[in-house]
Amino acid sequence: MYEQMVEKLREFQTLTRKGRKTDPKLAALKVEQAQVQAEIEKLIDSLTGASEILISYANEKIAMLDAKRQDVTKRISDMTVQQTSPEEIAKISGYLSNWDNIGFDDKRVVLNGLITSVRTTGKGGDVEIEWKI
Repeated sequence: MYEQMVEKLREFQTLTRKGRKTDPKLAALKVEQAQVQAEIEKLIDSLTGASEILISYANEKIAMLDAKRQDVTKRISDMTVQQTSPEEIAKISGYLSNWDNIGFDDKRVVLNGLITSVRTTGKGGDVEIEWKI
């Protein structure tokens, strides 16, 4: 995980600061993301006792919604990058440079600044990181 965070920060060596105002487009994307996730969860919850045909249709719909969720998440990430200040990146980079010597709370600050969620996928236990930046 540490190596992936360091690699992710390498992308941001030359960020420029943009305004810290809340972007209405970003807020709308976050609402859309939450709606798509809620629809996926609703479909999954409705599958209890469903027939194989219904499960097949639900799987197709869930796959389509998941693709949409991933697209919205990427757009949110791209917009968030534009709003990340060089000071924030420098602070996080400083923590990563001294990772073995910082406390748990500081590590949590770094993770909260970089990562939205971490999921394991598939039977191989692959790790999927949803970045904030």
